Amino acid sequence: MVQLEHFATPVDKVVSRLRTLSTTWPERDGVAVFNRVYLAVTQEVDRHVDAGQFPDAQAAITLDVRFAERYLAAVEAVAEERRPPACWRPLFQLRRHPGVRPLQFALAGINAHIGHDLALAVVDTCRTLDCEPVDLEDEFEQVGDILITLEERIREDLTPGPDVLQIADPLTHLIGSWSLERARDGAWSAARALWALRDLPDLADECARRLDAAVGLASRMLLTPLPD
Repeated sequence: MVQLEHFATPVDKVVSRLRTLSTTWPERDGVAVFNRVYLAVTQEVDRHVDAGQFPDAQAAITLDVRFAERYLAAVEAVAEERRPPACWRPLFQLRRHPGVRPLQFALAGINAHIGHDLALAVVDTCRTLDCEPVDLEDEFEQVGDILITLEERIREDLTPGPDVLQIADPLTHLIGSWSLERARDGAWSAARALWALRDLPDLADECARRLDAAVGLASRMLLTPLPD
């Protein structure tokens, strides 16, 4: 079998940073739960890049790195005792709550990252590459497809077995109330709107703040403590 040669990319640096963070926090820590999920996603994107499966590798790499920078900036803000974006605050505030299940932590982090960070990462990428959101649509969709495939596996890995799940009916209801696909569609619409408002910075900033707050509210609901 012919093996593809691996070339170091900026995505590799993101993977390295996520691996380092994984050794920093206890396994049960809510942010650590999400970080493991995000590490798996980033490694999968990296594999697709190495295999030449993106139509525009540079666009895919730039989008992935700009996307990761948003999460890493939130981690850094908390480490420096600064306030992270509103979308991330519930996860950091409740990361050690004993009544919140691992799946809730994972989905709350995914919600924050997709619902808010992905939209802004598209705008960041357009500025970096001097392009329009439509030029990134194929890469956006392909990254989204990777996320959806991995989300299914995450739900299976972190959801209790059938007997426990029947007892923990609130968890069943809670995780069923959120959809990654809908969050991804909303992120694309938000990105296009923010890009259209780029020449109206005050209005664009207001929209971004409202998006941040709305996504934070959804994350807070996903982190509702549940009975054992």
